[in-house]
Amino acid sequence: MRAQPVDVVVIGAGQAGLSAAYHLRRRGYTPVGTGAAAAAAGSPTFVVLDADDAPGGAWQHRWASLRMATVNGIYELPGAPVPPADPADAARDVLPAYFADYERRFDLQVRRPVRVRAVRREDGDPAGRLLVETGSETDAEAWSARFVINATGTWRRPFWPRLPGAETFLGRQLHVHDYVSRDEFSARGGARQRVVIVGAGISAVQLLDEISQVADTFWVTRREVDWDAAEFDTAARVAAIAGVEERVRRGEPPGSVISVTGQHRTAWSEAARARGVLVRHPMFTAIEPGGVRMPDGSFEPADVILWATGFRADIGHLAPLGLRTSAGGVRVATGRSLDEPRLFLIGYGPSQSTVGANRAGRDAVRAIVAAEPAAHRSAQPTRPSDIRPTDAAIATN
Repeated sequence: MRAQPVDVVVIGAGQAGLSAAYHLRRRGYTPVGTGAAAAAAGSPTFVVLDADDAPGGAWQHRWASLRMATVNGIYELPGAPVPPADPADAARDVLPAYFADYERRFDLQVRRPVRVRAVRREDGDPAGRLLVETGSETDAEAWSARFVINATGTWRRPFWPRLPGAETFLGRQLHVHDYVSRDEFSARGGARQRVVIVGAGISAVQLLDEISQVADTFWVTRREVDWDAAEFDTAARVAAIAGVEERVRRGEPPGSVISVTGQHRTAWSEAARARGVLVRHPMFTAIEPGGVRMPDGSFEPADVILWATGFRADIGHLAPLGLRTSAGGVRVATGRSLDEPRLFLIGYGPSQSTVGANRAGRDAVRAIVAAEPAAHRSAQPTRPSDIRPTDAAIATN
Protein backbone atom coordinates (compact mmCIF):
# COMPACT_ATOMS: atom_id res chain seq x y z
CA MET A 1 0.00 0.00 0.00
CA ARG A 2 1.61 3.24 -1.18
CA ALA A 3 0.95 6.19 1.13
CA GLN A 4 0.19 9.62 -0.31
CA PRO A 5 2.45 12.29 1.23
CA VAL A 6 0.87 15.31 2.93
CA ASP A 7 2.05 17.76 5.56
CA VAL A 8 -1.00 17.58 7.86
CA VAL A 9 -3.87 15.12 8.16
CA VAL A 10 -6.94 16.37 10.05
CA ILE A 11 -9.17 13.52 11.26
CA GLY A 12 -12.76 14.67 11.78
CA ALA A 13 -14.80 17.57 10.41
CA GLY A 14 -16.77 18.71 13.43
CA GLN A 15 -16.19 22.03 15.18
CA ALA A 16 -12.56 21.25 16.11
CA GLY A 17 -11.58 19.76 12.76
CA LEU A 18 -13.06 22.59 10.70
CA SER A 19 -11.42 25.15 12.97
CA ALA A 20 -8.04 23.50 12.39
CA ALA A 21 -8.64 23.34 8.63
CA TYR A 22 -9.58 27.02 8.53
CA HIS A 23 -6.39 28.05 10.30
CA LEU A 24 -4.32 25.82 8.01
CA ARG A 25 -5.86 27.63 5.02
CA ARG A 26 -5.10 30.99 6.62
CA ARG A 27 -1.47 29.93 7.08
CA GLY A 28 -1.09 29.13 3.40
CA TYR A 29 -1.68 25.37 3.45
CA THR A 30 -3.40 23.94 0.38
CA PRO A 31 -5.98 21.10 0.43
CA VAL A 32 -4.61 18.03 -1.34
CA GLY A 33 -6.11 17.65 -4.79
CA THR A 34 -6.53 21.40 -5.35
CA GLY A 35 -4.11 24.20 -6.04
CA ALA A 36 -1.51 21.96 -7.73
CA ALA A 37 0.39 25.02 -8.89
CA ALA A 38 0.63 26.36 -5.34
CA ALA A 39 1.79 22.98 -4.07
CA ALA A 40 4.41 22.77 -6.80
CA ALA A 41 5.69 26.18 -5.73
CA GLY A 42 6.33 24.87 -2.22
CA SER A 43 2.98 25.39 -0.50
CA PRO A 44 2.47 22.92 2.37
CA THR A 45 -0.56 20.65 2.07
CA PHE A 46 -3.32 19.21 4.27
CA VAL A 47 -6.28 16.88 3.99
CA VAL A 48 -9.43 16.58 6.12
CA LEU A 49 -10.88 13.08 6.52
CA ASP A 50 -14.40 12.68 7.91
CA ALA A 51 -16.27 9.45 8.67
CA ASP A 52 -19.76 10.91 8.15
CA ASP A 53 -21.61 10.90 4.86
CA ALA A 54 -22.40 14.61 5.08
CA PRO A 55 -21.19 17.80 6.82
CA GLY A 56 -22.37 18.73 10.30
CA GLY A 57 -20.33 16.68 12.75
CA ALA A 58 -22.40 15.32 15.63
CA TRP A 59 -25.12 17.94 15.07
CA GLN A 60 -26.58 16.00 12.15
CA HIS A 61 -27.27 13.06 14.49
CA ARG A 62 -29.02 14.95 17.29
CA TRP A 63 -32.66 14.30 18.04
CA ALA A 64 -35.31 16.12 16.06
CA SER A 65 -36.77 17.98 19.03
CA LEU A 66 -33.46 19.67 19.91
CA ARG A 67 -34.29 23.21 18.82
CA MET A 68 -32.02 26.20 18.39
CA ALA A 69 -33.73 27.77 21.40
CA THR A 70 -32.61 24.88 23.62
CA VAL A 71 -29.04 24.42 22.39
CA ASN A 72 -26.44 25.49 24.92
CA GLY A 73 -23.10 27.08 24.17
CA ILE A 74 -23.19 27.28 20.37
CA TYR A 75 -20.02 29.04 19.30
CA GLU A 76 -19.47 30.13 15.73
CA LEU A 77 -16.75 28.63 13.59
CA PRO A 78 -13.82 31.01 13.02
CA GLY A 79 -14.38 33.55 10.29
CA ALA A 80 -18.12 32.96 9.80
CA PRO A 81 -21.02 33.70 12.19
CA VAL A 82 -23.86 31.26 12.70
CA PRO A 83 -26.67 32.48 10.41
CA PRO A 84 -29.86 33.82 12.02
CA ALA A 85 -32.31 31.03 12.74
CA ASP A 86 -35.79 30.68 14.12
CA PRO A 87 -35.51 29.45 17.74
CA ALA A 88 -38.04 26.76 16.81
CA ASP A 89 -35.84 25.34 14.05
CA ALA A 90 -34.25 21.94 14.65
CA ALA A 91 -30.54 22.19 15.48
CA ARG A 92 -29.85 19.18 13.27
CA ASP A 93 -31.16 21.15 10.28
CA VAL A 94 -29.60 24.57 10.94
CA LEU A 95 -26.12 23.64 12.10
CA PRO A 96 -25.20 20.97 9.51
CA ALA A 97 -26.23 23.43 6.79
CA TYR A 98 -23.96 26.02 8.45
CA PHE A 99 -21.07 23.53 8.51
CA ALA A 100 -21.64 22.61 4.85
CA ASP A 101 -21.62 26.25 3.79
CA TYR A 102 -18.47 26.78 5.85
CA GLU A 103 -16.65 23.96 4.07
CA ARG A 104 -17.60 25.43 0.68
CA ARG A 105 -16.82 29.01 1.64
CA PHE A 106 -13.27 28.26 2.68
CA ASP A 107 -12.69 25.47 0.15
CA LEU A 108 -11.69 22.92 2.79
CA GLN A 109 -12.17 19.95 0.44
CA VAL A 110 -13.28 17.54 3.17
CA ARG A 111 -13.08 13.91 2.05
CA ARG A 112 -15.97 11.71 3.14
CA PRO A 113 -17.05 9.19 4.07
CA VAL A 114 -13.55 8.14 5.10
CA ARG A 115 -13.06 6.11 8.28
CA VAL A 116 -9.57 6.14 9.78
CA ARG A 117 -8.78 2.70 11.18
CA ALA A 118 -5.21 3.24 12.40
CA VAL A 119 -2.51 5.85 12.96
CA ARG A 120 0.99 4.47 13.40
CA ARG A 121 4.61 5.53 13.12
CA GLU A 122 5.80 5.03 9.58
CA ASP A 123 8.42 2.25 9.52
CA GLY A 124 8.41 2.41 13.31
CA ASP A 125 10.58 5.52 13.20
CA PRO A 126 9.84 7.82 16.19
CA ALA A 127 11.46 10.72 14.31
CA GLY A 128 9.82 10.02 10.96
CA ARG A 129 6.32 10.53 9.62
CA LEU A 130 2.95 9.23 10.78
CA LEU A 131 1.01 6.77 8.66
CA VAL A 132 -2.78 7.29 8.61
CA GLU A 133 -4.57 4.19 7.32
CA THR A 134 -8.16 4.46 6.09
CA GLY A 135 -10.85 2.25 4.64
CA SER A 136 -11.21 -1.49 5.08
CA GLU A 137 -8.41 -4.03 4.93
CA THR A 138 -9.52 -4.99 1.42
CA ASP A 139 -9.99 -1.40 0.22
CA ALA A 140 -7.31 0.46 2.14
CA GLU A 141 -5.63 3.80 1.53
CA ALA A 142 -2.96 5.60 3.50
CA TRP A 143 -1.53 9.05 4.05
CA SER A 144 2.03 9.79 5.11
CA ALA A 145 1.92 12.92 7.28
CA ARG A 146 4.35 15.16 9.10
CA PHE A 147 1.61 15.95 11.63
CA VAL A 148 -1.82 14.58 12.53
CA ILE A 149 -4.59 16.63 14.12
CA ASN A 150 -7.10 14.25 15.67
CA ALA A 151 -10.54 15.86 16.03
CA THR A 152 -12.84 12.83 16.23
CA GLY A 153 -14.83 13.96 19.26
CA THR A 154 -16.98 11.52 21.20
CA TRP A 155 -20.27 10.94 19.36
CA ARG A 156 -19.35 7.49 18.07
CA ARG A 157 -18.56 6.22 21.58
CA PRO A 158 -21.68 6.43 23.77
CA PHE A 159 -21.00 5.27 27.32
CA TRP A 160 -23.20 2.50 28.73
CA PRO A 161 -22.63 1.79 32.45
CA ARG A 162 -22.51 -1.87 33.39
CA LEU A 163 -24.97 -2.98 36.04
CA PRO A 164 -25.97 -6.44 37.20
CA GLY A 165 -28.98 -7.88 35.38
CA ALA A 166 -28.92 -5.52 32.38
CA GLU A 167 -29.21 -8.46 29.99
CA THR A 168 -32.38 -9.68 31.73
CA PHE A 169 -34.42 -6.50 31.20
CA LEU A 170 -37.56 -7.24 29.17
CA GLY A 171 -38.20 -3.62 28.20
CA ARG A 172 -36.20 -1.34 25.94
CA GLN A 173 -32.82 0.18 26.69
CA LEU A 174 -31.39 3.00 24.60
CA HIS A 175 -28.75 5.70 24.83
CA VAL A 176 -29.21 9.40 24.07
CA HIS A 177 -27.11 8.62 20.98
CA ASP A 178 -30.12 6.73 19.59
CA TYR A 179 -32.95 8.95 20.87
CA VAL A 180 -35.37 10.21 18.19
CA SER A 181 -38.30 11.95 19.87
CA ARG A 182 -40.71 11.72 22.80
CA ASP A 183 -43.33 10.21 20.48
CA GLU A 184 -41.67 6.80 20.74
CA PHE A 185 -42.60 6.77 24.44
CA SER A 186 -46.26 7.66 24.00
CA ALA A 187 -48.91 5.51 25.65
CA ARG A 188 -49.45 2.06 24.20
CA GLY A 189 -52.83 0.40 24.42
CA GLY A 190 -54.08 3.21 26.63
CA ALA A 191 -51.36 2.71 29.27
CA ARG A 192 -48.62 5.25 29.85
CA GLN A 193 -45.10 3.89 29.62
CA ARG A 194 -42.70 4.32 32.54
CA VAL A 195 -39.28 5.60 31.50
CA VAL A 196 -36.27 5.57 33.82
CA ILE A 197 -33.88 8.35 32.77
CA VAL A 198 -30.28 7.96 33.93
CA GLY A 199 -27.86 10.89 34.01
CA ALA A 200 -27.15 14.29 35.51
CA GLY A 201 -26.25 16.29 32.42
CA ILE A 202 -28.03 18.75 30.19
CA SER A 203 -29.30 16.05 27.83
CA ALA A 204 -30.84 14.08 30.71
CA VAL A 205 -32.80 17.11 31.94
CA GLN A 206 -33.90 18.14 28.45
CA LEU A 207 -35.21 14.67 27.71
CA LEU A 208 -36.81 14.38 31.15
CA ASP A 209 -38.79 17.52 30.36
CA GLU A 210 -39.83 16.18 26.95
CA ILE A 211 -40.64 12.60 27.80
CA SER A 212 -42.51 13.45 31.01
CA GLN A 213 -45.14 15.13 28.86
CA VAL A 214 -46.17 11.81 27.29
CA ALA A 215 -44.97 9.17 29.77
CA ASP A 216 -44.31 8.59 33.46
CA THR A 217 -40.66 9.31 34.27
CA PHE A 218 -38.29 8.36 37.04
CA TRP A 219 -34.99 10.30 37.11
CA VAL A 220 -31.85 8.83 38.67
CA THR A 221 -28.29 10.13 39.01
CA ARG A 222 -25.17 8.71 40.63
CA ARG A 223 -24.66 11.88 42.69
CA GLU A 224 -26.77 14.78 43.85
CA VAL A 225 -27.13 17.45 41.17
CA ASP A 226 -25.28 20.68 41.91
CA TRP A 227 -27.73 23.28 40.62
CA ASP A 228 -26.27 26.66 39.70
CA ALA A 229 -28.87 29.41 39.95
CA ALA A 230 -27.01 31.55 37.40
CA GLU A 231 -27.97 31.33 33.75
CA PHE A 232 -25.76 29.29 31.44
CA ASP A 233 -22.70 31.39 30.64
CA THR A 234 -20.10 30.42 28.02
CA ALA A 235 -17.29 32.32 29.75
CA ALA A 236 -18.00 30.57 33.04
CA ARG A 237 -18.08 27.23 31.28
CA VAL A 238 -14.68 27.85 29.68
CA ALA A 239 -13.19 28.81 33.03
CA ALA A 240 -14.67 25.73 34.70
CA ILE A 241 -13.48 23.14 32.21
CA ALA A 242 -9.97 24.56 32.29
CA GLY A 243 -9.54 22.35 35.35
CA VAL A 244 -9.68 19.31 33.08
CA GLU A 245 -6.30 20.35 31.65
CA GLU A 246 -4.42 18.90 34.60
CA ARG A 247 -6.25 15.58 34.34
CA VAL A 248 -5.30 15.04 30.70
CA ARG A 249 -1.75 16.23 31.34
CA ARG A 250 -1.43 13.33 33.80
CA GLY A 251 -2.95 10.92 31.30
CA GLU A 252 -6.23 10.46 33.14
CA PRO A 253 -9.53 10.21 31.21
CA PRO A 254 -10.95 13.72 30.71
CA GLY A 255 -14.20 13.04 32.60
CA SER A 256 -17.57 14.58 31.85
CA VAL A 257 -18.05 18.29 31.25
CA ILE A 258 -20.98 18.39 33.69
CA SER A 259 -18.68 17.22 36.51
CA VAL A 260 -16.82 20.52 36.36
CA THR A 261 -19.47 22.94 35.11
CA GLY A 262 -22.37 21.94 37.35
CA GLN A 263 -25.98 22.01 36.16
CA HIS A 264 -27.54 25.35 35.27
CA ARG A 265 -31.21 26.16 35.63
CA THR A 266 -32.82 26.44 32.23
CA ALA A 267 -36.27 26.86 30.72
CA TRP A 268 -36.73 23.10 30.39
CA SER A 269 -35.48 22.32 33.91
CA GLU A 270 -37.87 24.88 35.34
CA ALA A 271 -40.72 23.52 33.22
CA ALA A 272 -40.00 20.02 34.54
CA ARG A 273 -39.82 21.39 38.07
CA ALA A 274 -43.17 23.14 37.68
CA ARG A 275 -44.80 19.86 36.64
CA GLY A 276 -43.25 18.09 39.63
CA VAL A 277 -41.09 15.68 37.60
CA LEU A 278 -37.66 17.19 38.34
CA VAL A 279 -37.17 14.83 41.27
CA ARG A 280 -33.76 13.21 41.54
CA HIS A 281 -33.45 9.65 42.89
CA PRO A 282 -30.25 7.77 43.75
CA MET A 283 -28.77 5.41 41.18
CA PHE A 284 -30.26 1.92 41.18
CA THR A 285 -28.02 -1.03 42.05
CA ALA A 286 -29.34 -3.67 39.65
CA ILE A 287 -31.62 -4.19 36.68
CA GLU A 288 -34.33 -6.85 36.75
CA PRO A 289 -36.70 -8.07 34.02
CA GLY A 290 -39.46 -5.63 34.94
CA GLY A 291 -37.52 -2.65 36.26
CA VAL A 292 -34.71 -1.54 38.57
CA ARG A 293 -33.72 -2.33 42.16
CA MET A 294 -33.01 0.72 44.32
CA PRO A 295 -30.30 1.03 47.02
CA ASP A 296 -32.87 0.72 49.82
CA GLY A 297 -34.14 -2.56 48.35
CA SER A 298 -37.31 -1.12 46.86
CA PHE A 299 -38.31 -1.91 43.28
CA GLU A 300 -39.20 0.59 40.55
CA PRO A 301 -41.02 -0.81 37.50
CA ALA A 302 -39.88 0.35 34.06
CA ASP A 303 -40.79 -0.15 30.43
CA VAL A 304 -37.78 1.79 29.15
CA ILE A 305 -34.33 2.72 30.48
CA LEU A 306 -32.84 5.76 28.77
CA TRP A 307 -29.10 6.17 29.38
CA ALA A 308 -28.10 9.85 29.23
CA THR A 309 -24.68 8.89 30.52
CA GLY A 310 -22.39 10.72 28.15
CA PHE A 311 -19.69 9.70 25.72
CA ARG A 312 -16.03 8.78 25.67
CA ALA A 313 -13.23 9.97 23.40
CA ASP A 314 -13.27 8.22 20.03
CA ILE A 315 -9.53 7.52 19.76
CA GLY A 316 -9.31 3.76 19.24
CA HIS A 317 -7.54 4.32 15.90
CA LEU A 318 -4.60 5.85 17.80
CA ALA A 319 -3.92 2.57 19.64
CA PRO A 320 -0.92 1.59 17.44
CA LEU A 321 0.95 4.62 18.81
CA GLY A 322 0.85 3.12 22.31
CA LEU A 323 -0.07 6.37 24.04
CA ARG A 324 -2.73 5.18 26.48
CA THR A 325 -1.60 5.34 30.11
CA SER A 326 -2.40 2.86 32.88
CA ALA A 327 -5.06 5.37 34.01
CA GLY A 328 -6.83 4.98 30.67
CA GLY A 329 -6.16 8.36 29.04
CA VAL A 330 -3.59 10.01 26.80
CA ARG A 331 -1.11 12.54 28.16
CA VAL A 332 -1.97 15.85 26.49
CA ALA A 333 -0.92 19.43 27.19
CA THR A 334 -2.26 22.44 25.27
CA GLY A 335 -3.81 20.06 22.76
CA ARG A 336 -0.59 18.19 21.95
CA SER A 337 0.39 14.65 22.85
CA LEU A 338 3.25 14.71 25.35
CA ASP A 339 4.44 11.29 24.17
CA GLU A 340 4.02 11.81 20.42
CA PRO A 341 4.61 15.50 19.55
CA ARG A 342 3.55 14.99 15.93
CA LEU A 343 0.03 14.29 17.16
CA PHE A 344 -2.51 16.88 18.32
CA LEU A 345 -5.76 15.93 20.07
CA ILE A 346 -8.34 18.70 19.84
CA GLY A 347 -11.90 18.53 21.03
CA TYR A 348 -10.39 16.35 23.76
CA GLY A 349 -10.31 17.13 27.47
CA PRO A 350 -10.44 20.88 28.12
CA SER A 351 -11.22 21.63 24.46
CA GLN A 352 -14.46 19.58 24.40
CA SER A 353 -16.57 22.75 24.39
CA THR A 354 -17.26 24.49 21.09
CA VAL A 355 -15.28 27.60 22.03
CA GLY A 356 -12.49 25.40 23.37
CA ALA A 357 -12.40 23.44 20.12
CA ASN A 358 -11.94 26.64 18.10
CA ARG A 359 -9.04 27.74 20.25
CA ALA A 360 -7.45 24.29 20.17
CA GLY A 361 -7.61 24.20 16.36
CA ARG A 362 -5.87 27.55 16.13
CA ASP A 363 -3.20 26.64 18.67
CA ALA A 364 -2.45 23.31 16.99
CA VAL A 365 -1.85 25.03 13.68
CA ARG A 366 0.38 27.64 15.30
CA ALA A 367 2.50 24.87 16.81
CA ILE A 368 2.72 23.05 13.48
CA VAL A 369 3.75 26.20 11.63
CA ALA A 370 6.45 26.87 14.24
CA ALA A 371 7.84 23.35 13.73
CA GLU A 372 7.72 23.40 9.94
CA PRO A 373 10.72 24.15 7.68
CA ALA A 374 11.66 27.80 7.33
CA ALA A 375 10.34 27.84 3.75
CA HIS A 376 6.86 27.02 5.04
CA ARG A 377 7.02 29.46 7.93
CA SER A 378 7.93 32.33 5.63
CA ALA A 379 4.61 32.09 3.80
CA GLN A 380 2.35 35.05 4.56
CA PRO A 381 -0.88 34.26 6.42
CA THR A 382 -3.96 34.36 4.23
CA ARG A 383 -6.81 36.69 5.10
CA PRO A 384 -10.27 35.06 5.20
CA SER A 385 -11.37 37.28 2.30
CA ASP A 386 -8.50 35.92 0.21
CA ILE A 387 -9.56 32.28 0.57
CA ARG A 388 -11.47 31.71 -2.63
CA PRO A 389 -14.21 29.05 -2.83
CA THR A 390 -14.17 26.65 -5.76
CA ASP A 391 -16.36 27.28 -8.80
CA ALA A 392 -18.68 24.52 -7.59
CA ALA A 393 -19.04 26.23 -4.24
CA ILE A 394 -19.87 29.54 -5.90
CA ALA A 395 -22.58 27.82 -7.92
CA THR A 396 -24.23 26.42 -4.81
CA ASN A 397 -24.19 29.61 -2.73
